[in-house]
Amino acid sequence: MAEHRVRVTQDSASRWRRRAGEYDTLAEALAAAEPGDTVTVRPGTFRENVLLDKPVTIVPAQGPGTVRIEPASGVAITVTAAATVRDLVVEGGDTSTPAVLVTGPQAAPAFSGCRIETRSATGVEVTGGARPTLRGCVIANPAGLGLRLRGEGTAAAFEDCEVAAAGQAGLAVLGGATAALDRCRVHHASGAGVLLSDPGSVAELTGCEIYEIRGSGVQAEAQAGGRLVDCEIHRVTGNGLTLDGEAELVLTGCRVHDLPENGADLRGRSRLSLDHSTVRDFGRGALSVWDQGTEAVAESCQIHGSTGEYPALWVSDGARLTLTDCSLHDLPDALFVLDRDSAAVAQGCSFSRIRSSAVSVSGGATVSLAACRVQEAGTGLWFRDHGSGGLLTDCEISDVATGVIVTKGADPVLRDCTVRASTDAGVYISAQGRGTFEDCRVSHGKGFGFHVIDGCRTQLTRCRAEQNARAGFEFSEPGPVTEGCTSDDVGSAAPVGGGVGAEVPGPRTAQLAAAVPVLAAAPGAAAAAAGSAIGPIPDCRPAEEALAELDSLVGLATVKQEVRTLIDLISVGRRRRQAGLKAPSLRRHLVFTGAPGTGKTTVARLYGEILASLGVLQRGHLVEVARVDLVGEHIGSTAIRTAAAFDRARGGVLFIDEAYALAPEDGARDFGREAIDTLVKLMEDHRDEVVVIVAGYTAEMERFLSANPGVSSRFSRTITFPDYTADELLEIARAQCAEHEYALSEATEGALLDHFAGLERGPNFGNGRTARQVFETMVERHAVRVAALADPSTEELQLLVPADLPVVPLP
Repeated sequence: MAEHRVRVTQDSASRWRRRAGEYDTLAEALAAAEPGDTVTVRPGTFRENVLLDKPVTIVPAQGPGTVRIEPASGVAITVTAAATVRDLVVEGGDTSTPAVLVTGPQAAPAFSGCRIETRSATGVEVTGGARPTLRGCVIANPAGLGLRLRGEGTAAAFEDCEVAAAGQAGLAVLGGATAALDRCRVHHASGAGVLLSDPGSVAELTGCEIYEIRGSGVQAEAQAGGRLVDCEIHRVTGNGLTLDGEAELVLTGCRVHDLPENGADLRGRSRLSLDHSTVRDFGRGALSVWDQGTEAVAESCQIHGSTGEYPALWVSDGARLTLTDCSLHDLPDALFVLDRDSAAVAQGCSFSRIRSSAVSVSGGATVSLAACRVQEAGTGLWFRDHGSGGLLTDCEISDVATGVIVTKGADPVLRDCTVRASTDAGVYISAQGRGTFEDCRVSHGKGFGFHVIDGCRTQLTRCRAEQNARAGFEFSEPGPVTEGCTSDDVGSAAPVGGGVGAEVPGPRTAQLAAAVPVLAAAPGAAAAAAGSAIGPIPDCRPAEEALAELDSLVGLATVKQEVRTLIDLISVGRRRRQAGLKAPSLRRHLVFTGAPGTGKTTVARLYGEILASLGVLQRGHLVEVARVDLVGEHIGSTAIRTAAAFDRARGGVLFIDEAYALAPEDGARDFGREAIDTLVKLMEDHRDEVVVIVAGYTAEMERFLSANPGVSSRFSRTITFPDYTADELLEIARAQCAEHEYALSEATEGALLDHFAGLERGPNFGNGRTARQVFETMVERHAVRVAALADPSTEELQLLVPADLPVVPLP
């Protein structure tokens, strides 16, 4: 030969070996090489079957892509040792063998920068306990598998690699093998992007992308398992994920989208866990869960954008689904649970913009929903068939056609649930449906509030209907059982006959009373019927009483004047509207500034009560929150928490204490700003339903108001709460004594006044809280002192003396 093509460079650490040499073939060079040597290959194509059975390094002399290994048949490269292979191009043409075979317990090679362009059975096969590492490699094998790992003890790590084409699965992990993929791409494969099969087979993918697959993105079966973190699966022709045969997959922070079939299809006792992941733009369902023992769990996930007409979540044949803090929106149907023993659990989830049913339960299935929201749906909840039911607590359904439908023998239990702004009935029961409704409320509907027909034996306890266009309660015939229910279309209660409480005949009172079943025609039966009839809604506390309580508060003269001015503006505005005049547009949201303990929460509560008594708010209740209640730990959870807090405040006041904590000075990437943005939008979308009061220190609240362009415009009025003076703190202490039946001597009052005057007024000064804490300390010291008396008098049991004051430490 005119030129030697392969050079072997000896390991400089060994001085007993022969000199380096040059050889015509790779086989000759590798035979001559010793462990640790480097085989440098000049450019060209080598039609050899290469065996690497020593820990040597093989590299091209002139860089990547200049050396091709292309045998006529058989395995192009077989590795049985801890060799290093860099920047080679491997091409095989034998469809009965792999292009690269790594086998044996001593095989721990490192491949980097290699391209396997082949039409073989497998691009790279790893078996027999081998443990290779591949970095920056590309595998294209349109005739077979891309990568295959087989056998217990076999493990491979892939970093920044790409399976660019595969006639079968891009990656197959079989027979108990283990694969770890970081920042890899698998695409243009068939059957599955990643195939996991057999007990003990496990794959962990981090930051990977799987796309353009003729089949499923990931297929797991036969007790195999996998974990995907920050991965993306999209543009496949089958399911994003397919699980069967007790397989298990865990996805964290993943995106599954643009699929003609299901985001995930689970069967055969398999299990899927999704955490902070998104499933969107699917043709059939996001999650289809089938068979007894099969389970899917999703936490803080987003599911939206169906391109088909199927339910997003399908649970049947005894399967189970658990959702926590998930958001489902823009779907034809959201959650369908079918068949006996099938069950779904949802906690803190939202369902919005659902074209048909948000939740449908049939065939004897059950659901458990807690603190969930349904908004803008055809039907909020639909229960049908005997045995179908479940428990729903603290759920809200709004802006729907029908809030809750119960029919064909279904029997759910709803507690503390709200239906608002339905275009038809808020709750509709028919065809032997039952249902138990406790402390539920239906309001602002265009139809009936509670509509029960066919004599259904529905149980209604302490339920309330108000501002429904047709009527609060409509019972077509006897059957429903009511207790303590109220409606705003029923007249006020008044004594009738022999002192028995009955309804003053209103437009519907007689019909409602007649619908209540009387179990026996015995003395007192009429009273029982009247007692079970729908009653009127109790009036709110008059505004004068709430204003009187406001005036009774110690100090706060400027605060009281500000609140009275607001109330006067609202009251006169209502009268102007009644007179056909334009009323001023008032912004009822307030900013309270001042130190802790100055009465901000108390004033907020009274403000809500007064607005409710004036008809501005429905309930006037106070929901107090802080940063911890609004800000989540992950992307997306903050919006969910903020919306949930806002929903709890519907009809009342949302009081955000220390609101400035949502906009920290160094919080460019802080989730608090997401809470502010969400709050601003909710205030705009529901401007007449909630009054928002934000509170905190004066300077810090100025930063909060500048955090979002829409914040300052929605909080146009600021009320400042001054610190209490020493005289006012003494008055608070006097009130505490009177409430708890203690007395202050004149000397004690003087000592208390001196004590309050001497307190340091720093940023942590507690104001009213300080006065209460001083009183509690005096009560404790009084108890210690009086306990030593043999027979204390009533006066001694009540009187607080100067010695009971807390000891002030010396400076």
